[in-house]
Amino acid sequence: MRQASRALRVILADDHPVFLNGLQALLQTDPMFEVVAVYSNGKAALQAILEHEPDLAVLDISMPGCTGVEVLAELGDRGLSTRVILLTASAGDHEIVEAAARGTYGLMLKDTAAGTLLECMRSVSVGRRWLPPDIVEAAVRREEEKRARVTQLDTVLTAREREIVALVAEGRSNKDIARQLGLTDGTVKIHLNNIYRKLEVSNRTSLTALALSYQSRLPNIK
Repeated sequence: MRQASRALRVILADDHPVFLNGLQALLQTDPMFEVVAVYSNGKAALQAILEHEPDLAVLDISMPGCTGVEVLAELGDRGLSTRVILLTASAGDHEIVEAAARGTYGLMLKDTAAGTLLECMRSVSVGRRWLPPDIVEAAVRREEEKRARVTQLDTVLTAREREIVALVAEGRSNKDIARQLGLTDGTVKIHLNNIYRKLEVSNRTSLTALALSYQSRLPNIK
């Protein structure tokens, strides 16, 4: 159990020097926190956390060498007690969901007011999680919608339809697709109409946007 009389030891890491310096200066104004060290990449921060085992680690969610989420995962695997707060300017939904699943204690946008960040750190220091619903719950919802779309691509479409969607993602015309797959233009149009219906999109533009979002799930057509 942490002693109230002792300042909480903190390690900071961010690859943006101006932000990192500002964060360090902010914490130095509060006697509750002692900045042990600052780093510009995740790999160095991870090694320092393993060595010093600070009370808190405030990390950028995206850093060179090792991301904040990867640091969080490593600490969890090792059972360290350091509580991690992740900061982000524009994290993707997958990163946010993974960070929450990995057990981050705090998640904050970088443009949050300084006083709110200190409030978050104090809350985390006593074991309360700081995961704003407008960030985390929204990301979870979008990821669930994305998984539903992926399921559609995997299970609703036939193999031939998936081939056609892959070629649409490459910007091919109906005539090019027909030539590539040995079909008639009319057959390609029929397949496209079935694809629109199954994926609940209204036109080729919407289908192209969807296909580009999940291109890794589509076959590689030579």
